[in-house]
Amino acid sequence: MTGTSADLGLLALRLVFGLYLAGHGLQKFGLLGGPGLTATSQAFERGGFRPGRPMAAVAAILETGCGLALAAGLATPAAAATAVGVMLVACSLHVPNGLWESRKGVELPVLFAAAALGLLFTGPGRVSADHLAGIGALDLRVTFLLLAVVVVGVAATLARRAAHQRAAAAGSREERPANS
Repeated sequence: MTGTSADLGLLALRLVFGLYLAGHGLQKFGLLGGPGLTATSQAFERGGFRPGRPMAAVAAILETGCGLALAAGLATPAAAATAVGVMLVACSLHVPNGLWESRKGVELPVLFAAAALGLLFTGPGRVSADHLAGIGALDLRVTFLLLAVVVVGVAATLARRAAHQRAAAAGSREERPANS
């Protein structure tokens, strides 16, 4: 594969993936036919992410911002790593539903995470804002360090979620009358 064809392939990937990711985030705000922040907040609450509204807003902002940055090839390493993290957390919500999107399974967040991971390792290509600014792909050690930071952030988010779920479960057990 020549440099030119690779650059065009990366441009196509960035544009399609980035714009779909941005659209996915905008739907959380009620745009593009999406459910809006209230419904998204309720889904986050049901999934154990509390408080739901700020968590949903953060997800929407990150998805929209990362998507637009990736489409432009702007701050690609940071945008790609953030997208990987957001999608890994999203996977945790969708895992109980199985594999396929038709059942709200993990299909879409896994594909989004894989696309972001690919861009993190390859860089944005020459047809990008990063290239114009003289920023290329990261050194592999830096890429793995960035991924380690993302994994720590995802683990902290999921640990916080688990703590909220345990507290909610304990609270509901205390509220139930004892069967005698």
